[in-house]
Amino acid sequence: MGKLEKLLLKILRGTSDGNIPFEQLCQLLINMGFEQRIRGSHHIFTKDGIEEILNIQPKSNQAKTYQVKQIREVILKYKLGGRDDNEI
Repeated sequence: MGKLEKLLLKILRGTSDGNIPFEQLCQLLINMGFEQRIRGSHHIFTKDGIEEILNIQPKSNQAKTYQVKQIREVILKYKLGGRDDNEI
């Protein structure tokens, strides 16, 4: 199991939302097919077929807890990152 798969499981478990490295979260979203734009400290992720726009900012080197929760909800809603998707 690779680093990004472990991170995805950690996010889906929801037990440590305040302990998710920001850069790894960005890399996970890119590997799931999201396109990234950066405006200042805002990292904006979009993907065709996904209604939501994910706008995240780092807090030190970590992702903000509420933003990890939003990302988990999008992953679950659209069934992203599953083994059937072959996106990770």
